[in-house]
Amino acid sequence: MDSTLDTDRLWEDRDVRFDVPLSQMKMRSGERLIDHLDSIEDTKGNNGERGRLMVTNLRIIWHSTTLPRINLSVGFSTVINISTRAVESKLRGNTEALYILTRCNNTRFEFIFTNLVPDTPRLFTSVLAVQRAYETSKLYRDLKLRGALIANKTLRLLPLEEVYDKINGVWNLSSDQGNLGTFYITNVRLVWHAEINESFNVSIPYVQMRAIKIRDSKFGTALVVESLRNAGGYVLGFRIDPVDRLQEVMKEIQSLYRVYSANPIFGVQYKIEDKIEPLEQLTISYEEDDIEITGEMGSAPSSDAFTAYYADGNKEEDGEPVFCEKLGLAIESIKEGFTLESLWEVTGI
Repeated sequence: MDSTLDTDRLWEDRDVRFDVPLSQMKMRSGERLIDHLDSIEDTKGNNGERGRLMVTNLRIIWHSTTLPRINLSVGFSTVINISTRAVESKLRGNTEALYILTRCNNTRFEFIFTNLVPDTPRLFTSVLAVQRAYETSKLYRDLKLRGALIANKTLRLLPLEEVYDKINGVWNLSSDQGNLGTFYITNVRLVWHAEINESFNVSIPYVQMRAIKIRDSKFGTALVVESLRNAGGYVLGFRIDPVDRLQEVMKEIQSLYRVYSANPIFGVQYKIEDKIEPLEQLTISYEEDDIEITGEMGSAPSSDAFTAYYADGNKEEDGEPVFCEKLGLAIESIKEGFTLESLWEVTGI
């Protein structure tokens, strides 16, 4: 029995995207708006452009007020550092701004946001607080091996987690002998730990599952759970006796996965006192241009975004020279995520 899960890949917290269509600015299922601030300038890439910044439980969204198709989506998982920096704003002059350094697809980008309303720290406090809440809730979203999951043979529950089933006598088939342990099925994940060694464990959130299968193995009929590629692409096998009980567990996991998918729990908990309007009311609608955009969404950003936000723009050393067969001469090595063609596009701007 196979069940390839209908996964809507979670990209909002894991990608940096530029000038996305309106459909990607809308909140996905489980994403919620935490704070929004008007009169925010994207000082790094659009200095002098007034815009709106929105903080959700997964990402930071900024768009121009006058031209919403000029926008940014910065996932919290890509953030390396958040600090303040003195900048020169065309709309505010010399002022202190929010500085965010990120890494996405082995490329670093930096973003600088300036609050055009003086004497208000809300831009800094909201982004920093939500980032901390995101970092401390990774077990809701990330597969974890050998973590501090168990205490005194009991699962350490997450704040929004509920245990629906606990199954003893479950064999983990990751070794030649197999390991006997306990299986927990909750509303956000599957957890298994060994009976002898509690630190030998695994936590698999539903959001990182690609498929659930029942397969024959050298240990007999087994439950197989496959994770998404960005979660390591693990294939985990578990034996549950008798086979009828295995079938029941399979159906239970499928049912809980469907419930979870309808309303995912990402675990980021933070509230502000002011009432927040729905994102649909805050995002300015616009019509899509009747043009064709080539290139795969989520790949290297367009050359204009590259030049505006690339964090290593003022490098002091050149890369190692390599021979380019297309040009027939030696050139500086091209940074990963970019191509020779995309660099030619920069010269045509």
